[in-house]
Amino acid sequence: MIFNKHSELAGRHATISASKYHWINYSNEKFIQWVKTQMAAAQGTKLHNIAALLIEMALKQPRNTKTFNRYVNDCIGYRMKPEQVLFYSVNCFGTADAISFEEVDGAFILRIFDLKTGVSKADMRQLMVYAALFCLEYDFVPFEIGTIELRIYQNDDVEIFEPAKEDITFIMDRIKTFDSMLTDVVKELTA
Repeated sequence: MIFNKHSELAGRHATISASKYHWINYSNEKFIQWVKTQMAAAQGTKLHNIAALLIEMALKQPRNTKTFNRYVNDCIGYRMKPEQVLFYSVNCFGTADAISFEEVDGAFILRIFDLKTGVSKADMRQLMVYAALFCLEYDFVPFEIGTIELRIYQNDDVEIFEPAKEDITFIMDRIKTFDSMLTDVVKELTA
């Protein structure tokens, strides 16, 4: 048998695919909702890419209460780095939408901002994990940082949060513990 070649599809994934086989059991209504969710996620990715480019080029947006514009303008104002990977190990890393770390009047300020384009309520714990990853990668103890400011931009609102340093330390400890456990389990299962 000579199989057909589909080189134009290499690296792509179909919406109705074997690997996402759950659609087999969806009602028509659930399928439509699922497709809309997939399309919204794709649009969110595009918006993040556009925001990163605007921030890198320092192209401010019209000043208003729109989530996207506020996010881009605030990131530019704080001279933030968009789409920054924070790495602890191959088991634990993530990409912060925008981050900055600077010293102001002898005190360090860590800012991590997140742009949410969906309607589901965002959770600040994601940004707390980024703060923990930052501390692990750059060898900072949270108590050495004067201010840790986390922001979620969503639904034309900005949620601002300053986590307790103990909470960031706890997450750092969990990352180290679970990373070590995962490494041991993988060694055990692949030996």
